[in-house]
Amino acid sequence: QVQLVESGGGLVQAGGSLRLSCTASGRTFSNYDMAWFRQAPGKERLFVAAISWTGGTTYYADSLKGRFTISRDNAKNTVFLEMNSLKPEETAVYYCAASTYLRYNNYRLTSTYTYWGQGTQVTVSS
Repeated sequence: QVQLVESGGGLVQAGGSLRLSCTASGRTFSNYDMAWFRQAPGKERLFVAAISWTGGTTYYADSLKGRFTISRDNAKNTVFLEMNSLKPEETAVYYCAASTYLRYNNYRLTSTYTYWGQGTQVTVSS
């Protein structure tokens, strides 16, 4: 089992920045590929970004490239999501997730990920 706990969410004005963290406990963090998803009220959970267990490969949702950055620190069992130039429509609960079989053709799918955190609320005001 892997337990994931997100933090860093909050209220920010449009154009602002936030840095989310997700800290893992349980099994060896460095064995897992990690990702961030988000879910707005009444909508499906959507892929944001993913990172391989080494940190050497990253994937992003097309609309987010250049504004969001995913990174990880395996020594601290933590994955990060740096979010810049935030927009009101990006208000959502942000979830981190862990997988042992991230591939170039499955990273967007929620079914790829075995473990999920409880989420952290991000609210972007206009």
